[in-house]
Amino acid sequence: MAAPPSSPPEPAPSSEPASEPAARPAHRLGHVALRVEDLERAKGFYVGLGLRLTWDAEDWAYLQWPGSGEGLALLSPTYTAAGPHLALHFPDRAAVDQLQGRLMAAGHRCGPVHDHRDGTASFYMRDPEGNWLEMLYEPAEGIPSNVQGVRPIPPPRP
Repeated sequence: MAAPPSSPPEPAPSSEPASEPAARPAHRLGHVALRVEDLERAKGFYVGLGLRLTWDAEDWAYLQWPGSGEGLALLSPTYTAAGPHLALHFPDRAAVDQLQGRLMAAGHRCGPVHDHRDGTASFYMRDPEGNWLEMLYEPAEGIPSNVQGVRPIPPPRP
């Protein structure tokens, strides 16, 4: 008869002080923007995967996961305001302005904070590896929709 498996040994007591849990950031990964060749085909594909169409324009669309509000921006070849990027969403407009100031003071190049037609505001920058980032203020009620009958999805709050 085989011996029963042994339990893992108890960890030795540590002389290191317990570390405090990291503070929860004041932002979250809010959306990813992709360049697409055929906007209608891409919208159909992602709606078929369960995302909800929130903003529908001639040259771009914004889709969201219904339960949580994370987004996917689809940028057509004619959309020129931004390229592929990932966006951190902030619940406070002042935090976006302050972050831009801190990053610029630290020597990072940042675009201006600008207001969007949907009630959000943001600025763009590149990380040290050259990837595009958007720092975006998202209203407490969520990203507004221009699609008939679609209500905003409130973002999770810390």
